Amino acid sequence: MKKISLDLGPTGKNLPMKKVRVVVITTVMLSFISYWRASAIVLSDLASSAYYALGIAVKAVGPSAPWFILFVMVFAYGIRAVYIESSSMFVRGGVYRVVHEALGETAAKFSVSALLFDYLITAPISAVAAGQYISGLVNSLLPYVRPGLTIPTGLSSTLIAVVIELYFWRKNIIGIEESSEKALRIFQVTAVLAVVLFVWSIVTIVVRGASLPPFTVALSDDALGLLKGIDWLKTVGAVGILVGMGHSILAVSGEETLAQVYREIEAPKLPNLLKTGMIIFLFALFFTGFNSLFASMIVPQRELIGEYNDNALSGLAMHLVGSRAFLLGLQAFVVVVGFLILAGAVNTALIGANSVLNRVAEDGVLHNWFRRPHEKYGTSYRILHTLAILQLFIIIVSRGDVFLLGEAYAFGVVWSFVMKAYSMIILRYKMKNGREWRVPFNVTIGKVEIPIGLGSVFTVLFLLGIVNLFTKPYATVGGISFTIVLYIAFGFSERANKRRAAAQSHELERFNVNGQDLLTVEAIGCRHQLRKLVAASAPNRLYQLQKCLKENDPETTDIIVMHAKVLADKERATVENSISKEQAELFSEVIKLAEREGKTVLPIVVPTNNALYAVAQTAAQLGVDEVFLGGSGRYPADYLIEQFAIYWGMVQADGEKKLTVRTLDAKREVRQEL
Repeated sequence: MKKISLDLGPTGKNLPMKKVRVVVITTVMLSFISYWRASAIVLSDLASSAYYALGIAVKAVGPSAPWFILFVMVFAYGIRAVYIESSSMFVRGGVYRVVHEALGETAAKFSVSALLFDYLITAPISAVAAGQYISGLVNSLLPYVRPGLTIPTGLSSTLIAVVIELYFWRKNIIGIEESSEKALRIFQVTAVLAVVLFVWSIVTIVVRGASLPPFTVALSDDALGLLKGIDWLKTVGAVGILVGMGHSILAVSGEETLAQVYREIEAPKLPNLLKTGMIIFLFALFFTGFNSLFASMIVPQRELIGEYNDNALSGLAMHLVGSRAFLLGLQAFVVVVGFLILAGAVNTALIGANSVLNRVAEDGVLHNWFRRPHEKYGTSYRILHTLAILQLFIIIVSRGDVFLLGEAYAFGVVWSFVMKAYSMIILRYKMKNGREWRVPFNVTIGKVEIPIGLGSVFTVLFLLGIVNLFTKPYATVGGISFTIVLYIAFGFSERANKRRAAAQSHELERFNVNGQDLLTVEAIGCRHQLRKLVAASAPNRLYQLQKCLKENDPETTDIIVMHAKVLADKERATVENSISKEQAELFSEVIKLAEREGKTVLPIVVPTNNALYAVAQTAAQLGVDEVFLGGSGRYPADYLIEQFAIYWGMVQADGEKKLTVRTLDAKREVRQEL
């Protein structure tokens, strides 16, 4: 391990010239994103279903499919509300955390297993769908090269899917994830396509005329699954509606991404999350819902079931009013945008699954062997290898069958939603406080709150889950088998972790550590002229950080959180380029507070033999204008400020730098201008 030497504390007259060496924790230099960028990240997953949801639903329920997709898109706002409430309680309000808090470890393991099944299918179905659209475009162009020439759609889409999967596996190993900037650009281009298709479809309907698809449900044997032999069920309208919704529910996949991205949303977090939810709702409703309706109205039913079953938007593009050449250009635009958004969904699935497994590993459920960072890139490459192998296996075994993948996909989607909603109901009574927002429609009788809205969402989801168990036999067998196998693997892994004496504590961040010889604003990543320094010593005494985060704007001010690592050697010491378990606990809490406020912090460790002196010298070298000190159980606030003032006078080169020092605890604040 690399080691750096350090000069410690005040040892001579030329103190301002001494070089303090610092350890910088680089992986938690957080950056936060706007609600537009957050919406783009979620929609890169959720909006991708517009490219394949209609074909799967039509194959199952016939011409009435778009009505079910529209209904599901409206119902999705209730699902989204559940995620908004959970995020207001937990900054990292994903399924695993919520179910763990509500129902305990066993249920959490089952729920995360279903969620991982969802992620494992997301990448294959998105990659295969991208391949289907490219194959469809090629087959539309080949007749101009040679009449009758085509390529096999299933084989070509499978090969394209394998290439896409391998590309993003490699990108994630390197650590170049799909950034919010790229997601926003894809979102903007997709929005242009959505407007073009919407307006052009309206024009086509006005010029040619078209009739709405029927409301009657025509369930195929494939749609009924194990229920196809029970004739009397076919006469019960509610069963048909639930079956239709069950085969359309994958159109709202990607909601879990909302919980994952919440930690990255800038302040004010909850209002921005609500805006994100509304943007997602409106965009998905128009792009997925109305385009599905228009495709059913404009594309002949026989072609929608046949040639365009796996690429319905291409079919819509090719049946709008206009010349053949112009429509081919529109189809190419549809395919290019589809490839971008579907490929983005593949990347999102890898990132999401990797994040979930790392979160499980933090709780000691997944063996730490999987979390070993890549020697060059620092990524959890063993988890990524495992995910990529499983997803490639699914792509190859499915042979590009989007319907089969869609059926399996719905299993993970529905049951992760069910567990989430049920857990939120439990938490309404188990944790009555601690949330800024609730799913609407709540009635209080006496001291008992009845969550009508939340309960209704859960009831519908639970019924869909039960129906899906019987109508999707392949998905049921595959999903349940995967869940059981993964649960058993988690059990063995957890026991192996507990046997290790050096097992990591729960809830700790994983940090990369970078040793720097010089303490400069460039070395620690400062970007603004205004700088605040917060001294932090213990995870349960961070009132000063909370105050600093609330008062300052990250767009104009750098917030530097410093921990003084006190060493025994009074003259010199050798400092390892690493942090201790105690420092990891401290900075984990720092990161949680920063994430909750949606603001960036720069965490640093400064080895010293005098903590207060190190704070003063760090403030001088970084040119900060304000220092926040935490209250001490040993010394009163006035004494701390007096001692700091002495050290401040020692470390200044010219004595003209103005500084405000503030000492805060849970009850009071003392401020002094120096």
